[in-house]
Amino acid sequence: MKVILLENVKRVGSIGEVIEVKRGYARNFLIANKKALYASKENILEVEKIKSDLSKKDSEKKKEAAQISEQINGKEYGVKKLSTENNELYGSVKPTEIAKLIQEENKIGIKPSMIQPVEEIKSLGKFKVKISLHSEVDAEITVNVTSADTIQ
Repeated sequence: MKVILLENVKRVGSIGEVIEVKRGYARNFLIANKKALYASKENILEVEKIKSDLSKKDSEKKKEAAQISEQINGKEYGVKKLSTENNELYGSVKPTEIAKLIQEENKIGIKPSMIQPVEEIKSLGKFKVKISLHSEVDAEITVNVTSADTIQ
C-alpha cells in the first residue's frame, strides 16, 4: 500500500516521501497515529503544499526531544521489586513502570512505547534502557533494580 509520510519515521522515510508499506502497518500504525496519509493524487498535492509547515513542526519536536534527552540521558533510576533468593524478580520491570519513574522524578511525560529495554528486566541488577524520543534523538538511562524483600 502506498502512503505519504507526514513526519520523519525511523527506518521508514522522511516527510513528504511516498513509500510502499504493508497494509496493516499503514492502517494500524502510520495512519492511525497521523504519521501518514493514503497516497491519492489529492493527498500528494496537499502534502506538497504543507511540506514546509510539517518540516518546521518536525524540527520543533526534535528540539524538544533534544532537551528531554539532555535532562535524562545517563541518569540512573532505582526500582524496588520483590525477588526470590536467587535474585530473580516476581514479574518484570515493564516500560510503563519505567515511564512512571521518569514522570515522578523528572516531571517528563514519556510514552511507554518509546522505551526499549536492551534486555528483559527479570532479575536484580543494573540494566541499560534506550528511549527513542524522536526519529533522530535517543537517550539511554540505567534502571537499578534492588530487592524490596525476599519471599521464600
